[in-house]
Amino acid sequence: MRDFESPFFIGVDIGRTIRAALVDERGRVWLQSRVLAERRDPRAFLRQVIAVLCALRDAEMARGRVAAIGIGWPGLIGQQTPRIALASHLVDVTECDVYGEIREALGVPLVFENEANAAAYGEWACGAAQGLHDVFYVTIGTGIGAALILGGRLQRGAHGFAGEFGHVKVESGGIECGCGGRGCLETIASGPNIVRRVRERLFSDPTFSLSPLAVQMEGTLSVPQIVQAALDGDELARAVLRETGRYFGLAIANVLNLLDVEMVCLGGPVMLAGEILLDAVRKEARKHTLRMIFEGCRFAIGALGQDAGIIGAALLARDAVAAMASP
Repeated sequence: MRDFESPFFIGVDIGRTIRAALVDERGRVWLQSRVLAERRDPRAFLRQVIAVLCALRDAEMARGRVAAIGIGWPGLIGQQTPRIALASHLVDVTECDVYGEIREALGVPLVFENEANAAAYGEWACGAAQGLHDVFYVTIGTGIGAALILGGRLQRGAHGFAGEFGHVKVESGGIECGCGGRGCLETIASGPNIVRRVRERLFSDPTFSLSPLAVQMEGTLSVPQIVQAALDGDELARAVLRETGRYFGLAIANVLNLLDVEMVCLGGPVMLAGEILLDAVRKEARKHTLRMIFEGCRFAIGALGQDAGIIGAALLARDAVAAMASP
């Protein structure tokens, strides 16, 4: 049962689908909304976001009780001035005053955060990393993001841009990344590049011609199809995911050697592959991490699943309101 005098917070996870929810002060989700995002028009996209937020604010159970809104947005989110400096993998809204327009439309306190930071905060506050002080969180989806919690505090960097793990270099040369560099982790291990590598393997290696993915490739091959094929035992899907895990393990080992964290927590839609991917990450990280550091670190799949970003954004808003109320 819920205390109907207690506040709600709206958490939003912005991606190719706009996902939002009413969340209570304990991180429990009460009402969700999902809308396929506009991909071309920045103004239409912003109107979508505002409409989703207004619908949740005005829902019967929430009326008059929404205390704040937290939004997790992919890309570079400035902290000193709440603006989107770079919008990754989405329609470009950098010329819009997104914060100002949403704040004016909703009339409640608003917190902007990078999507990976929001998801990490959710896992730290009430998920797999609850109770820990030093956590490295990675989210694997259309892009690759990461977040650091050190000493029980979310680390954003000098300008708010920390955590761009997808642009760690793991391959000399390599294909060009959207950032302009080459050899970035994201060019190999993000969702779209997992699909690309499956297609390339099907073309180059005839031993995989009987894979069910060979039939699906004639249509729209997707990460969920690859993950499901791997879970069903398809060797091509498993081989590509294991290779993906090795790249992640190598990159993560560098973070472990540098920061000596208690947990590596992996989230995002690609992690629906579960132990197939996690085991490959762990094995490769072990090879490249100092033994004492590796043995002191746990590897885990996020406990909150696809709700991590929503819950984390809402709880960041909760804590921002509490901080403002403190003398």
